[in-house]
Order: sequence, then C-alpha cells, then structure tokens
Amino acid sequence: MAKQNVAEQFVDILARAGVRRMYGVVGDSLNPVVDAVRRNAAIDWVHVRHEEVAAFAAGAEAQITGKLTACAGSCGPGNLHLINGLYDAHRSMAPVLALASHIPSSEIGLSYFQETHPERLFQECSHYSEMISNPQQMPRLLQTAIQHAIGQRGVSVVTLPGDVADQPAPDQSFESALVTSRPTIRPGDAEIDRLVEMIDQADKVTLFCGAGTAGAHAEVMEFAGRVKSPVGHALRGKEWIQYDNPFDVGMSGLLGYGAAYEATHECELLILVGTDFPYNAFLPDDVRIAQIDVRPEVIGRRSRLDLAVWGDVRETLRCLIPRVREKTDRRFLDKMLKKHADALEGVVKAYTRKVDKHVPIHPEYVASVLDELADDDAVFTVDTGMNNVWAARYISPNGRRRIIGSFSHGSMANAMPMAIGAQLVDRDRQVVAMAGDGGFTMLMGDFLTLVQQDLPVKIVLFNNSALGMVELEMLVAGLPSYGTTDVNPDFAEVARACGVFGMRVEKPKQLAGALKDAFRHKGPALVDVVTDPNALSIPPKIKADMVTGFALSASKIVLDGGVGRMLQMARSNLRNVPRP
Repeated sequence: MAKQNVAEQFVDILARAGVRRMYGVVGDSLNPVVDAVRRNAAIDWVHVRHEEVAAFAAGAEAQITGKLTACAGSCGPGNLHLINGLYDAHRSMAPVLALASHIPSSEIGLSYFQETHPERLFQECSHYSEMISNPQQMPRLLQTAIQHAIGQRGVSVVTLPGDVADQPAPDQSFESALVTSRPTIRPGDAEIDRLVEMIDQADKVTLFCGAGTAGAHAEVMEFAGRVKSPVGHALRGKEWIQYDNPFDVGMSGLLGYGAAYEATHECELLILVGTDFPYNAFLPDDVRIAQIDVRPEVIGRRSRLDLAVWGDVRETLRCLIPRVREKTDRRFLDKMLKKHADALEGVVKAYTRKVDKHVPIHPEYVASVLDELADDDAVFTVDTGMNNVWAARYISPNGRRRIIGSFSHGSMANAMPMAIGAQLVDRDRQVVAMAGDGGFTMLMGDFLTLVQQDLPVKIVLFNNSALGMVELEMLVAGLPSYGTTDVNPDFAEVARACGVFGMRVEKPKQLAGALKDAFRHKGPALVDVVTDPNALSIPPKIKADMVTGFALSASKIVLDGGVGRMLQMARSNLRNVPRP
C-alpha cells in the first residue's frame, strides 16, 4: 500500500473529526488536497463560484449542526476571498477549519507570484492561524487547529504550501484522540451564593437573553417563573427564547420592539444571560447588573457589572433554581407584560393599514405572509440590512425553526451563501433565504451553485432597488441619500435563464400563490417581490447628531413598524395577569 502524502493525511484527519463537506474553489496549490477529497468517500467537495460563499456556507452548516465544518482557498487571491465569511463565522462562534493553501515553500518571502502571508492575514478572525512548513508538523498542527475551533467555538486557519501537501506524510502513529465536543461549565459556589443573594434581595428582576441560551429554554422559563421576571432578548437570542414564553417583553436594540428596554431599565437587578449584546446605549447604568456567560472574555465588556458569573447558562440556572427564594409579587412582571402589549398595539398599525392592497408591496406584508406559509421547521437565512428588521419582527420562532444571519459581523450578501450550507445539511428541510436585492446581487454568481448542486433553496427577494438600511443611516445622520439606488433586472427572468423556478410579484394578491408555488417546487426557486422602498417608518424625534448604523449612541430609540404575530403572543400572555 502506497504511503499517504500530507494532503491525504490532512483530509483523513478532518473526516475523523466529523467534517463531511469542504467548500471552496479548486486551483493550483490547492489541487493535492482537492484530489485527496475526491478519493475520500467520507468528505464531499462543494464547488462554489466564490470563496467568500464557501466560508459563509461552512459557517452556516456549523451553526445548524454545531459540528466542525471546512472550507478552502488556493494561494493568494483564492484564500483572501475567504476572509469576510470567516470573520462572520468566527464572530458567530461557528467551528470552522479553513485551509489556506500557499505558494511553493522555497519561494516564500521572495515576492513570488500570488504571494501573501495567510498565517498573518487571518489572525484577527481566528483562534488559531499557523502554517505547516514541514510534513513532520502533521498531524499535530492540524489536530491543534481542530481543537481550537471546537473548544473555543470559532475559526482555525491552517496554511499549507502546495509542495508540502504533496510530500510523504509522517507516520500516523503520532495521531492522538481528537476533541469533538465541548464540556459544560458550572460556576463556582461563591458566585452562585452571591447571585442567589442578589436575586433574593431584589423585588424586580429582569432577564435579558442572548444566543447563549440555546438549549436552555426550559431552564430560563422555570427560573423566570420562580422569580417573576420579565424576559427580553437580543436579536441572536430570539430563536432560542421568544417562543412559548409567558414572560416575553420583546427585543432591545435598534431593531427592538415592545417593553424590553423598559424592563431592563426599571428593574432592580438585571441579569444578562448568555449575551454579548454590543449596544451599550440600550443598557442601563443605574441598576445592579449580573452577567452569566460561558465565555469569560466577554463578561463585563459592555456594561458595568456587580457580579460576573462564568458558566454555561443551562448549568448555572440549574444551580440557581432550587436555591433562590420563590417570589410571590407579580406586579413588576405584570406591568411589563402590559407595557409590552400596549407597545405592540401602538405600532402594529404600520402593518395592518390596507397593507394587503398597497403597491409597491409593503415588505412587512411579505415577511408576515412568509411566516405563515413557511414550514414549522424551516431554516431562514437573513441578509443584513432591512431584512434583519423584517425577520426580527415577523418570523415566529417555535423551537424547531432556525433563523441565522450575519448578526454579529453585519456583512451584506450572506443570506444565499448561508442557505447553501444549511440546505446541504438536510436536502429535505425547507431553507428560505430572505435576501435583499443589494445583498443578492453582490454574490449573485453563486446563484448558479444552487443549480449545480441541485439545492432546493427558496429565495424570497425583497426587491426595493435600494440599499434601504444605508438610506436610513444617512437619514439619521441628517444626510441626503446618495449612491444607494440599484438598477435591477427582472430577477425572475434571470432565475429562469439559469434554470431556476422564478416568479415576479408586483401586487399583494399575487404573493401567497407565488410563495406556495415556490415551496411546492422540488428544486431551487426565486420569488422576486417588488417592495416599497419607502416602507420604513421611523420615530419623529430622530436627530441629525445621532450616530449612524447600529451604534445609535445615546438615542435609545427603536424603529417603528409592524410586529406580526408577536402582538397575538403578547395578548395571550396578558391573560395571565390577574384582574383587579
């Protein structure tokens, strides 16, 4: 039996770590690895048209499965294209192993054709970035990279010169067991004791939850019921905490709605639960604050803290629930539930006022109909910009749906690439890309990947021929919109030219039928919905000196607009409020 080369050993170790796909674009220095993938039945090569898409897709797969995924780029420009998608995966805590192939090792440092220094370039968007310059570094270096990605939840980058990949691999007897899952972390007794004391002393407690509550829904609900706490959430916490939540008071932040802001400011003790919510302008500075997080490096970097608790959310709450004294006074909780319902009643008119007859179509209406028609276990991938608003307000989580986007990195063009990775995990599960025309056209070349890979992704294109969120930012800054208009084709015709089911919708009465037809279609489909570029309604008190974008500085104002089925949930929760 012929001795393995480094590329073959590299691929074998990835397969042993559970990697099932490697996304990328073939070429020159990467060819030995691609050929090794071709000959390894455990891993598929997913050919995309742009390496940025490869990284986005790998990150999405990792978010859906929680397992290690891989992407690759050839030397120089090839692996440079990975960087934006890797930033997103890293900031989303998605375990991704990126292979950056390199020029011949004898030419490194001599300004060779396509020379870059990947081991330096990717340092900021990875937990680990190193180069294999000698076959003897295998497999230890790759194993170290894998354990960084899984153990610290993020990106590892391995740089591999093409000539080194072709050399004989060292003896596999040096291989050791791989870390493929994470442990749970319990806080120390002193922190638990102190948090119990703070909770028992406070009459009004609010929980503000983020993505760290994944897998802890039952514990959050039990704890909130015990201490009679309103439960608000950040955008990344929505899918994990909003459903089946009788304590829900909505979302805080620029895209927020309901009474989450009031609940976090009018309490005596605010507990930040598994969130690295970045907008400190929306956090209070005059209440006691405790933070629970499994990542010690994020604790206390957004707000002043009275107590830092390092631990897994689920395990921490399991420690707290039997020890905190059950509260009997619901007045604060009931007050916030009523404020939440009243707030939603006040803004829902933006959606209900003759919206089913309005032309161009209100994007709120599109999102609401989509929410009603999509499967109960659908995966929604969401473009950055106004689509974040529509997903936050209208897509209803239920514990089975997933909602993923570039929520921490804020990149354009992520929805369709993420849909590729999500769909490859399960071809029978409905995957819906909520794409904006700006984001879709930025990486439109990989629309062809849906055809080539025969992926039944459904793209719902919110086509307002504008960069809507950027226009809002300019407006908030007191600037006239400039450079934000797109001249678009009929995307349904483009879809059909590419061999994809395509429909264009210009009137509200056409929408439901078009979505149903697209969802019934067995292959990829695109519904091009012409939406109103002026649909966004904002509060009248926004001033020109407010900071642009998501920072919003000291404004503490949220966008106005409809909220879909969340009003129904808020009304339902009000039934639990005792009547005088």
